[in-house]
Amino acid sequence: MAIPVVALVGRPNVGKSALFNRILGAHTAIVSDEAGTTRDRHFGRAEWNGKAFWLVDTGGIVEDSPVPMDVEIRKQVVQAIGEADLVVFVVDAKVGAHPSDARVVDLLRDAGKPWLLVANKVDNPQSTDFYEMYRLGAGDPIPVSAANGTGSGDLLDEITDRLPEQNDELPTALRVAVVGRPNVGKSSFVNRLLGEERLVVSDIAGTTRDSIDTPTRYHGRDLVFVDTAGLRRQSKVEDGVEFYSGLRTRRAIESSDICVLMVDATLGVENQDLKIATLAWEQGRSLILVVNKWDLKEKDGKTADKFKKDLVEKVPYFEWVPILYTSAVTGQRVHKVLDVILEVEQERNKRIPTSQINEALEEMVQRRQPPQAAGNEVRLIYATQVETAPPSIAVFGNHPELVAEHYIRYLHNGFRERYGFVGNPLRILMRHKSAPASDHRRVRA
Repeated sequence: MAIPVVALVGRPNVGKSALFNRILGAHTAIVSDEAGTTRDRHFGRAEWNGKAFWLVDTGGIVEDSPVPMDVEIRKQVVQAIGEADLVVFVVDAKVGAHPSDARVVDLLRDAGKPWLLVANKVDNPQSTDFYEMYRLGAGDPIPVSAANGTGSGDLLDEITDRLPEQNDELPTALRVAVVGRPNVGKSSFVNRLLGEERLVVSDIAGTTRDSIDTPTRYHGRDLVFVDTAGLRRQSKVEDGVEFYSGLRTRRAIESSDICVLMVDATLGVENQDLKIATLAWEQGRSLILVVNKWDLKEKDGKTADKFKKDLVEKVPYFEWVPILYTSAVTGQRVHKVLDVILEVEQERNKRIPTSQINEALEEMVQRRQPPQAAGNEVRLIYATQVETAPPSIAVFGNHPELVAEHYIRYLHNGFRERYGFVGNPLRILMRHKSAPASDHRRVRA
């Protein structure tokens, strides 16, 4: 299950961004006394009492304002509420209950999401000014001071107590996330894979998080496609897509085993696509690249080869990433993706016997000795695969810290050529021959 989302909402200048910074422990949002400083939503990952959650900071809601920026912010806040598992409604205890606060309460009631009422700017723990917030009829106000931290621990206790419990359904299922920029055809692609009826998800606010993950079965293997409802919903949202596509992508990647990155063939692979791919790769997820809308691409017999060649020149690890050229509209090669998913899973969990890895290491060292450091002989003694999912090979030597990066890449490529691990990052861990498991240099490649 993906990490839950907690959204901070309220009218302008009540201290949402200050509270956001207090909880995250970093000044990652712009904080100012000028109302409306937070123009877009910001998010960060927080953890309390062993529970992690995404915290979302939103702009202040200004009701009935004709100013385009206020209208835009309100749309984005409504979207944030719809995406959140828990809403933290922030009010200003010094100002007292405000008519705009009451309108936010109406908004929350219409959304049907659970919320907490937080009275900010209670700098003195003995103050009773926040009692006025009971007039809102929005529950018991929790007094805090984002400025000095008073009450923040109690607030975090309340937040973590209200977060949804993890769902242990299908614990052995392979979790697959379809990720990519908006409007590349992710929703149509998943519809083709699973059948249109599998993505019928209620638009009613408060729909359980369980309905977002879509289980299926292929060749006897249980698969769960992560956040399919989110893909559906993204296609309907015009405002604030960039923000929530970024948050959704991170959540989908961290809760998946395999990421299917979809790009638009007519646009090619852009920087944002590469950022998503690298995020998944560095987090140890398997990766498959699906080039959608291939039917719209002008091409000849060499177009696919040139596409991969150009991509590998830009990002070398794509040499080991399966690439499929599909059309969600016509169905071309869409179901081939399911076969590749199972193949990549096998590669992800493949374990090579230590004797074979040592033979490979010996051959590579005989072919090319590691560069020697001044005054120190650098020797590589043995190697073994220490992990799967993603595969990791530990190479032991007398001076692992002196092995040059280019030689580690040489070892990586040598192991790749022999064992493949296609679709998966292969990590080479340089360790001292007598070092404990935690004492090593790790290279992700």
